Amino acid sequence: MSVNDRPGSASRRFNGREENRFKVLRALYAHPGSTRTELAEHTGLSRPTVSVVADELVQAGLVTQHEDSQPRTGRPPVLLSLAPGAAFAVGVDMGHAHVQVAVSDLSGEILGDRRRAIDVDHDPIDSLDLARDLVQETLEATEVTRDRVIGVGMALAAPLDRETGAILADGILPNWGGIQPAEEMRRRLGMPVEIRNDANLGALGEHTFGAGRGAQDMLYVRLSAGIGLGLVLDGKPYGGACGVAGELGHFRVKPDGLICRCGNRGCLETVASSSAVARLLARSRDETVSVEHLLELVARGDRGATRAVSEAAQAIGEVLASVVNLFNPRLLLVGGDLAAAGDVVLEPLRTAIDQYAIAPAAGAVAVQAGALGDKAEVLGAVALILGESPAILATAT
Repeated sequence: MSVNDRPGSASRRFNGREENRFKVLRALYAHPGSTRTELAEHTGLSRPTVSVVADELVQAGLVTQHEDSQPRTGRPPVLLSLAPGAAFAVGVDMGHAHVQVAVSDLSGEILGDRRRAIDVDHDPIDSLDLARDLVQETLEATEVTRDRVIGVGMALAAPLDRETGAILADGILPNWGGIQPAEEMRRRLGMPVEIRNDANLGALGEHTFGAGRGAQDMLYVRLSAGIGLGLVLDGKPYGGACGVAGELGHFRVKPDGLICRCGNRGCLETVASSSAVARLLARSRDETVSVEHLLELVARGDRGATRAVSEAAQAIGEVLASVVNLFNPRLLLVGGDLAAAGDVVLEPLRTAIDQYAIAPAAGAVAVQAGALGDKAEVLGAVALILGESPAILATAT
């Protein structure tokens, strides 16, 4: 059986041998460079059982062993880690206006990536085809064969049903009605596909690889053409009852405002998304202003552009203050297009949270830019698959 010839996560069942393999692999995913004694502590298995399972996994090429390089007296211990090249993960990020893919080994090292601009909202078939082509290009460039890919994580800028992968609000992606994105990607790639909302995967990316590593309670706000919120609570991603927790952009902030693409009136996205700010500036100047041009103007210190972005950040911060009151996080990371504006965005966010959240909650949260930039979502898609790798590899032969 190849590593991608497997049932879905929800249907996977282990026999006794596979259960022990899973426990050891899961411990090594969370604690790379562990000794056999440490693995026994992490897994609850006996030391002899760990040794038998570890030797089997080393023989199968799924685990590597090496001596501890730290100077110490006596014989250095043998450390175990997942073998980076034993299998690979693919991430696909489909934003409103781009498709990005990445290929990673089991250690999380990105071996290659690709990004292309496309109108994802209105061209679903072309966008899915582009994602397929970029995955194929990246696999070929990294010399990774399809049979060594354990799965494809997919980020989509829309509310998604966690169980079915169906889009729950057709208006968010206007031309995607009736399309099952994950199933369409499975058909194109011939690989298992797991799909989540982009902000949720941005949070997972930062929590796994970026500025949120080790955080127990963390929010990730994505400020782009859409405004989304990813939550990590008690160290685990939180998606809600059906996977749509964090739809920050559809908080109502202006009752007499514009009709939002979700069908409601006056949503935060209609006044503070990157595209809404660019349109506002364009109207004031009677010229076309793209999001890229908007950010260039801010970087050059343009007064009008800076004010427009700052006021948008203030509006977002006022909504985030309520979220901070609700969840009392230690960390709030900012990603997406507008994060590139740096303190022009961060300072109004901090000011609004300080002003509108209760003092203990406002004082507890650090507001800062994410570390992964425009790769947070695609790396979160990779992390989604890597997190499943112990269960997948436990049944691989």
